[in-house]
Order: sequence, then C-alpha cells, then structure tokens
Amino acid sequence: MAVAVTLLASACDGKRAVETTETTVSDTTAMAHDTAGVQHQGAMGTPMEKGGLKVYSYSNSVDFPDADLDLNQPEKNGKVTGDSVQFNYEVKNFQLSQQTTDAGTHEHANSKEGQHIHNIVDNEPYTAHYKPTFKKAIKPGQHVVLSFLSRSYHESIKHDDAYDLRVINVGNAPASAAKFDESGQHLFYSRPKGEYKGADTRKVMLDFYLVNTELAKDGNKVRATINGNEFILDQWLPYLVEGLPMGENTFKLELIDNAGKMIPGPFNTVERKITLAK
Repeated sequence: MAVAVTLLASACDGKRAVETTETTVSDTTAMAHDTAGVQHQGAMGTPMEKGGLKVYSYSNSVDFPDADLDLNQPEKNGKVTGDSVQFNYEVKNFQLSQQTTDAGTHEHANSKEGQHIHNIVDNEPYTAHYKPTFKKAIKPGQHVVLSFLSRSYHESIKHDDAYDLRVINVGNAPASAAKFDESGQHLFYSRPKGEYKGADTRKVMLDFYLVNTELAKDGNKVRATINGNEFILDQWLPYLVEGLPMGENTFKLELIDNAGKMIPGPFNTVERKITLAK
C-alpha cells in the first residue's frame, strides 16, 4: 500500500518552501510519476525513492527563451573528406564561455569554463565546446549529429531554436543502407557523464534531449533505470539523483509509449556508466 509523506522542500533561493509528496509502490506498473504541479513555479518536483536513491526534477534554472543555435558547417547530408570534421556554429542571444548567472545556486557539477555547446555523434558521450568553431575527429561513415546549447552546469536548453540535428557523411566509407528518420521520435543521452568527485557526488544531474516527441502522464515517457532501479519520468526536465554509492553506477534510459513499450529508434535505448569518488 502506498504511503504518502509530506515533506518541506525549499526553493534554491531559500525564500519560499513548497509541499512535495513522496510515494512508494510495490510494483513497476504502478510506479510513481513525477507530476508535481509546482514544478513550473520554480520549485523541486515530487521525489521518487527506490533502492536508496532519490530522484526528482527541478525547473528553477535561469531561462534563455531567445537562445538560438545554427550549424552552418557541415551541411545536412553533406560529405566531409578526411576524418576531421570542421564545425561552424552561429550562436545568438546566448554567450558561450560565460558562467550561467544562477550557477552558484545549483548544488551539482558546474563547468569552470562556462556555457557551451554539447556535440553528440551517434548518441555517444558528448564533447563540450566553448567556442562556436572547432574541429572534431569522427571516423568514416554516416553519422547523426545532435548539437544543443548548455548552461555552465551542463543543463540543456530545451526549445527548437536551441538545437540542431543532422546527418553527415565522413570520409570514403560506403553509403549506409540504414536511413535515419529525422522526423521520427528520438531520445539522446546527455548527463551524467564521466567521473564525479567530492561535493559533486551528492547530487548528480540526469539530463536528456528529446526530438519530435513530448512527455506526459498519459503519453510518452522516459524509463530511467539507475543501478537496477526503475523510475518513470513524464516531464522533459532535468532531474537530480541523490544516494548514489561511491564507485561505478549504471544509468539506462529508454523512450517508451503510454503502454510501456519501446518506441522504435536507433538511440531510444542507451546505457552509460559513471564513477563517483571521494
């Protein structure tokens, strides 16, 4: 039987508190959903607890509604000779290499180098770039490249003008028979990534990028399996994870429909390992 416990959670500015409800259930079919009505008022979402972990969304980050990212090079479906790809972006209403103004209020990892672009090739771990022009080694073949703007604390900016998705062809590899459906529903993994040390291990951000789909209580969702514990996420927001043990931790993300079935797509299931150290 579900047990509801009322907690007080303070907003990051410390000036107001909101009520949140923690719900535990006995099976995954009735798993708690993160549907806190206070989220878009700048508060923390409803905590979900399982296996010693606490997972909850937040929506109090500084917003960049006019931030714009355009990728001028390489062109969509363009062919790049060699194995080093020149990327040339145009960024508007967003300053790369600058600290996000609310970075000090966030209790998770932050880049000292400031705001940046996440460049993701074939849903592999992203590379962070603090200037709009750079070269990146990519092996020959057809590749799917997702780029999006990121706050200094690695949280993605989630609107249409802030990302770019395209297919590129590198080198002289034979053309791939598999065609990437740019109009399909796609999930891309962003954070967590790599190794976390010291204070950064207390709260680890989970963030992902969606293309051509939305999440809803009665619609598509992301199933996040963290060290074998399943959490159902029905809002496209960043999430904080507390209670991760030192050492290796495994994160698996899946894009699912309302019935819990996998949505077809080359990147809609992804698993990563991260490490926490004292």
